[in-house]
Amino acid sequence: MSLEENKAIVRRLYEAYNEQNLALFDELYSPDYVNATLQIQGVESAKQFITKVYKGFPDWHETVEDIIAEGDKVWVHVKLTGTHTGEYRGLAPTGKKIAFSGMQIWRIANGKIVANESVFEFLDFYKQLGVIDYKGFPDEVK
Repeated sequence: MSLEENKAIVRRLYEAYNEQNLALFDELYSPDYVNATLQIQGVESAKQFITKVYKGFPDWHETVEDIIAEGDKVWVHVKLTGTHTGEYRGLAPTGKKIAFSGMQIWRIANGKIVANESVFEFLDFYKQLGVIDYKGFPDEVK
């Protein structure tokens, strides 16, 4: 597949996330999909994970800020937003709006997503929810 075709597959995945269209996951993910960061294996596990996110943040949205493809990999800088109105990972709803970003690397084979690794700003995520109180680095470190 071409680099543009690989990027199109990943863009369709973000559209599926934003439309909460889990049926599209079956078309986009390979049956042996692996997410090394979240330790998820398989399409059903991916659906279960994102369903928990939707329950905690019904207005969950992922915006592709930048996308680069090389070989069988697609790198994405993504911004994630939502309002915490449902239980998420044991945390009662706070009603707080969150916005944080991350980098994701998707691997494509035979027109399907086979693997993913991610790095997100979870410190900022939990700070916005009020779970942690983080003021940043002391002045002497800056």
